[in-house]
Amino acid sequence: MLKKRLLTIGACVAALTIGASPALANDGYNLWLAPAASPSGANVRVIGQSETLERAAGELRRDLGASPLPIILAKIDDPALSTLRLPTAGLGEEGYIVRATSLDGHPALIVTGKTDRAVLYGAFALIRAQKTGANLAAIDLQSAPKIGLRVLNHWDNLDGSVERGYAGQSLWDWWTLPDFKDPRYTDYARANAALGINGIVLNNVNAKPESLTAPYIAKAAALADVFRPWGIRVYLSARFSAPIELGHLKTADPLDPEVQAWWKAKADEIYREIPDFGGFLVKANSEGQPGPRDYHRSHADGANMLAAAVAPHGGIVMWRAFVYAETDPDDRAKQAYTEFHPLDGKFADNVLVQVKNGAIDFQPREPFHPLFGAMPKTPMMLELQLTKEYLGFATHLAYLGPLFEEVLDADTQAKGKGSTVAKVVDGSLYGHRLSGIAGVANVGRDRDWSGSTFNQANWYAFGRLAWDPTLSAEKIAREWAQQTFGTDPLVVDTAVRMMMSSREAVVDYTGPFGLAHLMGTGHHYGPGPWISDLARPEWNPVYYHKADKAGIGFDRTKTGSNAIAQYEPAVARMLADPRTTPESELLWFHHLPWGWKMKSGRTLWEEMVAHYDRGVATVAQMQADWQTVKDKVDAERWQKTASYLQIQHNEAKWWRDASLAYWMSVNGLPLPSGVAAPEHDLAWYKAQEFPLAPGHPH
Repeated sequence: MLKKRLLTIGACVAALTIGASPALANDGYNLWLAPAASPSGANVRVIGQSETLERAAGELRRDLGASPLPIILAKIDDPALSTLRLPTAGLGEEGYIVRATSLDGHPALIVTGKTDRAVLYGAFALIRAQKTGANLAAIDLQSAPKIGLRVLNHWDNLDGSVERGYAGQSLWDWWTLPDFKDPRYTDYARANAALGINGIVLNNVNAKPESLTAPYIAKAAALADVFRPWGIRVYLSARFSAPIELGHLKTADPLDPEVQAWWKAKADEIYREIPDFGGFLVKANSEGQPGPRDYHRSHADGANMLAAAVAPHGGIVMWRAFVYAETDPDDRAKQAYTEFHPLDGKFADNVLVQVKNGAIDFQPREPFHPLFGAMPKTPMMLELQLTKEYLGFATHLAYLGPLFEEVLDADTQAKGKGSTVAKVVDGSLYGHRLSGIAGVANVGRDRDWSGSTFNQANWYAFGRLAWDPTLSAEKIAREWAQQTFGTDPLVVDTAVRMMMSSREAVVDYTGPFGLAHLMGTGHHYGPGPWISDLARPEWNPVYYHKADKAGIGFDRTKTGSNAIAQYEPAVARMLADPRTTPESELLWFHHLPWGWKMKSGRTLWEEMVAHYDRGVATVAQMQADWQTVKDKVDAERWQKTASYLQIQHNEAKWWRDASLAYWMSVNGLPLPSGVAAPEHDLAWYKAQEFPLAPGHPH
């Protein structure tokens, strides 16, 4: 089957290239910023002078269709707008007002806010409104971001590779920076500004010390110059041991005065080159990275040392809570809480603790991380993954809006019902000044930026939810489709239907009911639930599913690891009983017999098989749906999507067949009547190897 699958991939690539002209009609480069079919040269007047205001005017002239009114861009305190008495409460530094009104007796469309970047965001909101059907003659928009720091984390390496990147090499050409500023950097900034993203971490959290040397600071400064007019600050991932590797000190102990002085001097050096530098992101004492625990210090000690270095410049530190160690024999899902919960209130006031959405690692489905709501004195920054490390790489259609919405809407019950993760992250639950959300970027040098057209929607959904976590994933999918494909109802409805079913399909064919970490080793490509021979227990899929003849699932109740005790009591009580645990997370929290009766009346085994089959069938339905719009979508994007859907269908069957073959080898149960057997035996699936899969360090 695999040979056939690889041949199909080759055929798909050939279909994309044979007969292609040097310049494609639509290769996806424009993202959701595709210009209007007939740019009107909108009548735009700018009051005030700044590079950012000129960018805003340029966007309107470029992308806006015909406007019934002249458009005026100005900051809200400009005397020209004083007679309008516009409401400013709640706008903050980035909120905007877009309103059709009358100015000096003449009809006009006003785009305003307290700052230049607020006006820029308002201009993009006006364009988005028009492209999604708004009547500009009666428009009245007012919006401000609910989360302060809206940041993309690039896992880009200095050699041009991207860890877990599936859209080609790094967007940053470090070799030619700072002298050559690729025009793509500006286009990238435009796309982010259109979503309200205001920060970019340039380099991988598995950081190299060289990123903090003078030549690379100059390169980062060149990117900062490009991004600044678009309201975007740059950040750097910092390697904790840099004082040893760059400063030739004998230690990186955060309480050592020489180490503290080294970091202060380094921060001063960076701010001389980048006055609006945002600060540092740090991965410490995780997966072999150095950190404060190497010196018997706490994560707070390490974070506060760096925070002190950037504080005089207004910088912040984002300290990742993704930690697990082979020296800790406890459930890996518990380790971040165990290390960080006792440190609540001990972090400096310019530190955010950055927490992944779940306690393991960006799995297709995880329960919300127990740290959310558990550290009321510490700003918590949610980390989401846009690049689909565990959701089919770039070739599987998996719209992540529902995943993001699922975690943001999850109720921690930390202060009673309604204490959602979103309210923790936006700072409102505990009144924090700092608030933040981060997305691991899915951007590369591919012409369509993200490896496929539909992958762009995950970037888009992150940006929109970062601005307003209360938006619905379906609403976001619809406005993305309208801006990306046009307003034909059949195309938009089809795209939205495909998107809204896609993530659940991946969950179904890779691991239903909270099964997780079932993928192949290292590259994380394809199924490997049988893997049990890796050096560290928590690297092995068998560690997570614990399948045996009697049952399957990880017991995280008090009879097992008791990870449920890390949640608030009301949540823990619900999770303690498999009958009240959501079935979508059942095997994450419970080890249950294969014959356990599900709500459907079927046994757990029967229901698992049904979900694997449903996942494959959903992909087949997406293929059929996409076929109906063949004549309504440009040939380039339609064909690439169709080719990738075929790859996804083949790989969904591969996941389904390999998984069922393994589960049957463990439980000794037959497939339910009428269910197709796996195409190959288990030995065949185990023999497949993929040493050069993309996105994995080689």
